[in-house]
Amino acid sequence: MRLISWNVNGIRAAFRKGSLKQLSEMSPDILCLQELKAQRHQIGQGFEATKGYYANWSFAERKGYSGVATFSKPKPLSYRDGFGHAQFDSEGRTLVTDFDDFTLYNVYFPNGQSNIDRLNYKLAFYDNFLRHCNKELTTGKKLIVCGDFNTAHKEIDLARPKENRKNSGFLKIEREWIDLFVKNGFVDVFRNFNDQPGWYTYWDQKSRARDRNVGWRIDYFFVHQSAINLVKNAKILNQAVGSDHCPILLDLY
Repeated sequence: MRLISWNVNGIRAAFRKGSLKQLSEMSPDILCLQELKAQRHQIGQGFEATKGYYANWSFAERKGYSGVATFSKPKPLSYRDGFGHAQFDSEGRTLVTDFDDFTLYNVYFPNGQSNIDRLNYKLAFYDNFLRHCNKELTTGKKLIVCGDFNTAHKEIDLARPKENRKNSGFLKIEREWIDLFVKNGFVDVFRNFNDQPGWYTYWDQKSRARDRNVGWRIDYFFVHQSAINLVKNAKILNQAVGSDHCPILLDLY
């Protein structure tokens, strides 16, 4: 089974540019998209009715903002919009989809760069999300979490760590939460297959950073230890264009 996750930075723009055709050629079994920047009525029937996929959406109450979507060839056992916290779920950041062998979380984590209130919101989201995951694990569920975490975990995960130590996305407190996530049994599976620097998933568009590969790895597949035996491979698809992020891939047995 092949899973692909991509922050498309606007699904309507990605659709116009033909960016999503790149993914259709890969024919993933499950496709998770983040940062839709759209409401349901703006999506259009053509994409919503993609042949061969079940489609589920989570839209933000605020127009032109956030939003996630999960498309799957296998029929989900069930799905949920959000993880039970109104202050976070209203921003359309989380879709939870249950399959036979695992539960998939498609998440667009908050960005904390704009001001201290948004940073605190991001940290509160992190903490509440981890508590939720740990509660779900006690029921015997096997969890896979993918999406844009908006934090580079280690120095290897961004091109200029020293210059960004005081910037949200590489703050010590943000990175420590990912440490905690890992301590709670979640595995950054890409690093199980690739321990080399220079692999990023986000580049600033204004400075044309992608041309120089001055990027950040902030998009992840985290697989809980209880489901790690399902993992076959994980990759960054950095040749795919059309967003300031590139897709990431997870192959399961």
